[in-house]
This record gives sequence, C-alpha cells and structure tokens, in this order.
Amino acid sequence: MVDRQEPAVQVTCLGEALAVLVPEPGGPHYTLTVGGAEANVACALSALGVRARWVGRLGDDHFGRTILRTLAERGVDVALAETDPVRLTGLYIKELTDPPTDGQAPTGPDGAAAPMTRMRYYRAGSAASAMGPQLAAEPAVRDAPLLHLTGITPALSESCAALVEAILAAPRRDRLVSFDVNLRPALWTGRDPSLLIDLARRADLVFIGADEAEAICGTGEPDRLRALMPEPRTLVVKQGAAGAVAHEGGQAVHAPAVPVDVVELTGAGDAFAAGFIAGQLRGLSLPGRLGLGTRAAASALRVRGDLGELGDLAAHRDLAGAA
Repeated sequence: MVDRQEPAVQVTCLGEALAVLVPEPGGPHYTLTVGGAEANVACALSALGVRARWVGRLGDDHFGRTILRTLAERGVDVALAETDPVRLTGLYIKELTDPPTDGQAPTGPDGAAAPMTRMRYYRAGSAASAMGPQLAAEPAVRDAPLLHLTGITPALSESCAALVEAILAAPRRDRLVSFDVNLRPALWTGRDPSLLIDLARRADLVFIGADEAEAICGTGEPDRLRALMPEPRTLVVKQGAAGAVAHEGGQAVHAPAVPVDVVELTGAGDAFAAGFIAGQLRGLSLPGRLGLGTRAAASALRVRGDLGELGDLAAHRDLAGAA
C-alpha cells in the first residue's frame, strides 16, 4: 500500500481571520462569509496551487467554526488554528455607500460606478488579540519556508505587536518573511503608524499601497519609497487601477492593472499579494510575478466578498507554475 503523504506547506499566513457580513443587493439581509487579510491570502494561494496554512486564534463560536470550515473547504491547512474558550471571533460588516460623483470611482459590470465600501469592525478584545510572542517559537511559524504577515496584527494588541517583533527578530537563514503594510487607520488611533515602516524594513518581501504610503510616509511614489525602505529584497507598491511597481535587485518594473468591471474593492490587495508570492515560489521573473499578482487581484474585484472566485484563480495555475 502506497503511503500518500500530504504535500509540505509552502506558505504560512499568520493573523486574524474575521467573520464578514456582506449586504445583499436591494434588501436588509446579509450573507455570512470570511475575511481577514492573511486568511484571504491563504485562500488565494491555495486556489493558485500553493500549499498554504493559516495560523491564528478564533472564538469557540459559530463564526469561528464557519471560518475554519470555509478555509478548509478552500484547501487551506487550519490544523494549527487555536480556539479561545472565552474571547469571541472578530467580525466586520460591509456597508455599501453611493460612489463619488467626480468620475473617479471604478465601474461595475453594467458600466455604472461601483458602490464604495465602508467597513465596520467589531474586533476589540477578539480571540486573535490574545496571540503573543510565544507563537513565534512554534515550529510551523519558526520554520515556515515563507511566512506572510501584515501590519494589521501588531495593531491588535501589545502582545500581538510583540509577536510580530519576535518573528522579525529571529534568524531566518534561507526562509523568507513577507509583510503587507495594510494600514487600518482605525486601529492606529492615538498611535504612530510609522511603526509599520520600521517593521517593513525588516522583512524580505514588502507590499504597500500607494495610498497608505502617502498617509504614513507623505509619498506614494515608488522610487521615493524604495529610498525610504532599501532593506527588503523586494518592495512592491500597489497602485490600484494604475497597476503596481516592484523594486528588486536594482531594477524597477511596472505592470498595468488587468481591466475588469469592478464589483467591490475589498480583498484585491490580498489576492495580488498571493499571486506575487505564488510566482515567487515558482521562480517567475519579476514581470511574471507582477503579472500574476494583477490577474489574481482582478478575480477579487469581481465579487462582493473578500475572496475571489476559485475558478478565476485556478485558471492562472499554469502561469503560476511557469518558470
């Protein structure tokens, strides 16, 4: 009898997964789905054929069980997710508002301006906020070939900030740490978000949106951001509808965004990061990684939830496997 072992996990994504309530069109009803930047990345990686693990803490509640089931159904390894018997799973609710009238809003499938999204978070004191630096010593985290973090985690609590500090301070040898700045202004009220740039400087692969860079650094210009963050091996500046620019090995490469009828914006940056990481693991060139990132982002822009359609992403597996 052949012993068929599970393929080794290639990427570990660590952070908070949340339950998400998405409004249904034309009514007061909501659909329950899953979100959270790191969980989004793990799901998109799995759809791209990358063996991904999500590590985090959830409440012993319906939302937590729904998250675990959804991630597992999408092929994500959740065996190391922890359940908190006291604290609750974080939640956010999407509110769709009318688009601006200045013509700058992305268009939806019918050619009309897509609605804008406001997120209402209910995550203070959540199960994830109890993560601490001891998690950095867990083999699944410490020995991950590629560990993906975001700037959301250090904003959740002092213990979560200590966790990210411990991860970035640990020797890495041939392992890589990916860090998406992911500024959430509401989480940084009364605190200096420039800490995110200090953290990013200690990662190997950094993603930052031009808009959030402008808010933190006073500039979203890729060359100036590279001058501010010369340490990471790769710096990727996401520019929304203008595409993305990556700096690596002394070169700067731009990739245009994939034209798409935008349904809703949330989750596109996470899908982009997953596409770029998948390309990195497959040994794609810098333009190839950017191209896969923009295609993955387009899949998330076509849906109202945070997670792109599996079929859309799975169509790019061959590209992800090309050298």
